[in-house]
Amino acid sequence: MTHPVIPDILALAQPIAEDLGLEVTDAVFQTNKRPPVLRIDVRNLQQDTSLNDCEAFSRSFEAQLEESSLIASAYVLEVSSPGISPYLATERDFIAFKGFEVMVTSDNPHQGQSQWQGSLQGRDGEAVYLSIRGRTVAIPLAAGLTVQLPH
Repeated sequence: MTHPVIPDILALAQPIAEDLGLEVTDAVFQTNKRPPVLRIDVRNLQQDTSLNDCEAFSRSFEAQLEESSLIASAYVLEVSSPGISPYLATERDFIAFKGFEVMVTSDNPHQGQSQWQGSLQGRDGEAVYLSIRGRTVAIPLAAGLTVQLPH
């Protein structure tokens, strides 16, 4: 479950990332750690994400975050590149991995099933589409889907 402060963190982080030619790909606030850890993943849209990209974002974002008072207590800020995640989340991921074999799992069963494996055909605002044994299957996003590349 996403921490309630994450939408505000993303609203603050995205314009800063865009100004630096970066994209925020993930944000997690781990309150189970002492001090809590705010981890933000950024990706360079033009080339491989470098340490300089992460550092530039960290410096700009940290100053804005401190001014905003979104996090009242002490915390650790970690900024990194997402690397190659087995999970598909962004529109860019779904375009890049079209035609690849993926595993889709759902939080809520759809038509009595909660796991599918097939060739990724795409995603729109309603569903993820897989080709399974030559047949296109639409799995509704409302089922709470996780899409990942097989191990």
